[in-house]
Amino acid sequence: MSQQPQFKTAVERGRQALLSKSYAPALVSQGAYDRLWQQWSHAAPKDFKAAVLERYGLHEAPYQNDGFPMGLRKALSATGDEIGVGYDCLLCHAGSINGQSLIGLGNSSLEWQSLFDELFESEGVPHGIPIPFSHVRGTTEAAAAIVHLMQIRDENLNFRLPVKIAFEGPICEDVPAWWLMKKKRHLYHPGSHPGESVRIGMAFLLHPLNRGEEIKNAEADYRDIREFILSLKAPPYPFPINKNLAATGEGLFNINCAACHGTYGENEQFPSKVVELSVIGTDPVLVEQFAVYAQEAYNKSWFGKEQSSDGRHLQARATDGYQAPPLDGVWATAPYFHNGSVPTVGGVLDSQSRPRIFTRSFRTDGESYDPVNLGWKYQTLDVAPLLSLPQIQQRRVYDTTQRGRSNAGHPFGDQLSKEDRQAIIEYLKTL
Repeated sequence: MSQQPQFKTAVERGRQALLSKSYAPALVSQGAYDRLWQQWSHAAPKDFKAAVLERYGLHEAPYQNDGFPMGLRKALSATGDEIGVGYDCLLCHAGSINGQSLIGLGNSSLEWQSLFDELFESEGVPHGIPIPFSHVRGTTEAAAAIVHLMQIRDENLNFRLPVKIAFEGPICEDVPAWWLMKKKRHLYHPGSHPGESVRIGMAFLLHPLNRGEEIKNAEADYRDIREFILSLKAPPYPFPINKNLAATGEGLFNINCAACHGTYGENEQFPSKVVELSVIGTDPVLVEQFAVYAQEAYNKSWFGKEQSSDGRHLQARATDGYQAPPLDGVWATAPYFHNGSVPTVGGVLDSQSRPRIFTRSFRTDGESYDPVNLGWKYQTLDVAPLLSLPQIQQRRVYDTTQRGRSNAGHPFGDQLSKEDRQAIIEYLKTL
């Protein structure tokens, strides 16, 4: 019998744990997954795997994963007597850019709601999860989902009758890139949780079929997983760069953008600054909905009792704005703003050019990428989709007039000339 490899460093152990272990019971049986095509086709597709990738915005796994895309994996059933199909962190935290699968890139193509709905329908359990996971393709309702999951746990993570913790979406959260974590003193878009926390990364282990002790016992693994995440680096820009224009852009960036987004290079600095809503002007719903009661519930629980190396409790805090993110690999992280409402950096720097209602292919190849404006190519629409259309089609359209989806705010590039904005974009390609 061959021996399992021994992983000596925390980074190695963390990578192995992330890519090989399942921390929640299977969602459905293998048979339900194999029959998934019956939810959207009368005949089996010639290439089932490719059809799953296309329909749900999933990506090839660049590691051994039993034929599943990133984010799905083999897992034991809740009873432990059958191997089925479950999910892991990489459902949201692995994506693709220029046709390359990347661990740590937020999955901006993910059709999460249909994936889960149709898996459960295939299993014969329609409407298996009562809370929404997504209102727009490529975005999630992660914060709301965590709040809802906490309602069925007491402070020690034992099950209890549901307690209402106020949280009203939709929020349409864009998933940040993992390689940015190493620079952030606080996590999540509002900067609400300490960056050194391990337990906050375990919140989705509040799966209704996970016992509290099982969640707590995973902490050592997640400490290693965090070290692996901190080792990730931004991918280099794969297309040509005008070096002279980028040099001009660097100077403009340092004058106009660095106070919030930091400086880069040998002596780089990142301020981890939360910009007040009254200043940033972006959609306020996520900040406003992080209610005091939800914050208190987190801080009183096992999650909020985690201690730092100097004995501080690593607890959540309400903020009055959004943390300006570091911009390493920003070229790969479209769409932009915390709610994914702006498809390109060009739109971030010119508020008048942002589309009001738009859609895109949700493919991630080079043909779908816009190297001039830095982001995804998109199609502007005159009107929102008809409510009579299937929801999977409605979710392909981003309507910025809807609650939680405003593309207003961050007007700081409007004062710049078109040439200056293009120079800054060229510089951002080098980060």
